[in-house]
Amino acid sequence: MLSRLAADVLVLLHLAFIVFVIAGGFLAWRWRWVAWAHIPCALWGAAIELMGWVCPLTPLEVALRRQAGQAGYEGGFIEHYILPIVYPGGLTPAIQIVLGLLLVGLNAFAYAIYFRTRRRG
Repeated sequence: MLSRLAADVLVLLHLAFIVFVIAGGFLAWRWRWVAWAHIPCALWGAAIELMGWVCPLTPLEVALRRQAGQAGYEGGFIEHYILPIVYPGGLTPAIQIVLGLLLVGLNAFAYAIYFRTRRRG
């Protein structure tokens, strides 16, 4: 019971981290200090996607699920939870590269606006 709850909480934290990696640059427009936390997180998220790595939270979640008597899964968090919603066909290395590049591009845009606004302000 406790392992299942821990796995569920970990999934929510993992999702919150992904949302922060995607949107944190825009949050920095409002709260400057967010950039100090967001930039390393965004770099980590981009590295995970571009290098084809599996986030360390994923094996931990799978282990907790197995410990709770649930079935674990293969692959990564995005493959298991996010891609079935966005790309029902599954994750390929090419899609993973595209996701990583979109992440880098989105954050480059957010920080370009951020720094341009700070220079004017």
